[in-house]
Amino acid sequence: MSGHKPSDLILWGATGQAVVLHEFLCPERHRLVAVFDNDPGCLPPFAHAPLLIGEAGLAAWLEMNDKAGAERARTHFCVAIGGGRGADRAAISRQLLALGLTPACAAHPRAVIARDAALGLGAQILAGAVVGARAHISDWCIVNTNASVDHECRLAAGVHVGPGATLCGLVDAGENAFIGAGAVVLPRVHIGAGAVVGAGAVVTRDVPDNAIVAGNPAKPLQGTSR
Repeated sequence: MSGHKPSDLILWGATGQAVVLHEFLCPERHRLVAVFDNDPGCLPPFAHAPLLIGEAGLAAWLEMNDKAGAERARTHFCVAIGGGRGADRAAISRQLLALGLTPACAAHPRAVIARDAALGLGAQILAGAVVGARAHISDWCIVNTNASVDHECRLAAGVHVGPGATLCGLVDAGENAFIGAGAVVLPRVHIGAGAVVGAGAVVTRDVPDNAIVAGNPAKPLQGTSR
């Protein structure tokens, strides 16, 4: 990347997902300038970047780095919040967008992304992940390490596909659904909005909105929903 000047980057989230994103986004592509988290008990994950807490920390950082318009847009962001917290990821991302910051393109160089796949704003495609032909990954989704999202799958905003999970072709996942590590979702299955698929589950039929399923074949856990 000779001659490329890294742009400034902020991360929202100070735990594992931040460490993973930082590994391939910095320092060649971006220069990390601040990390934010809503938990006052967090410890700074990086010695070279300050950790600021919540709305007050963001306001102080903006005041200290008084930028506007095109200059502010040159600062990129990633929301480093994994798990089944797609709604939180989306809400924080929209707040940062409204402030004029730009979502970073967070596709690991060792991910495989089909030329005709579509990636939304703030999507995170991690090392070893595969996004197949005509797959559509919407805003604020995570396709985690070694996960596979095969041809013509459609992930709505905020979906998280956990490490090593496999979505066979034409799977449709609703907003903020979470597919756990190592799960397998068979072709043409619909995963409802807000649903959780447990780690290692094999999903052979549609999952309703907000349901929690586990096992092989996956079945709803009694008395559970989100």
